[in-house]
Amino acid sequence: MQVFLSYSHPDTALAEALATYLEKKGFSVWNPQAQLMPGDNVWFRNGEALEKSQAMVVLISPDSMRSEWVRGEIEYALGHKNYEGKLFPVQVKPTSSMPWILQKFNVLDARRGVNKVGEAIAGAMKQVA
Repeated sequence: MQVFLSYSHPDTALAEALATYLEKKGFSVWNPQAQLMPGDNVWFRNGEALEKSQAMVVLISPDSMRSEWVRGEIEYALGHKNYEGKLFPVQVKPTSSMPWILQKFNVLDARRGVNKVGEAIAGAMKQVA
């Protein structure tokens, strides 16, 4: 199962740690900052990855909620059947600008640590796969 990782640049360290954890659990992770190459058509490659992915992990922070990219990726996931039951918001830092719809999800707390958050995501994805 391919997992789309959505986050903003300041949250890169956590994103990379979470990607590594999920890959060790057998998931393929689309991490834009790790997989996009100079000269790539970013819009096309990102769109292609969104279409191929079956789950999304979105890191929630004040920075990510200001990102048009992240908000667009969330909107895509909310409206696409591939992501039904497989959208996992992870709060990195508290923010009052989280979309109201994400507040209806089980928001995971990054302060619990990468292993706990990763295990919760991996377990949930295996149940709906």
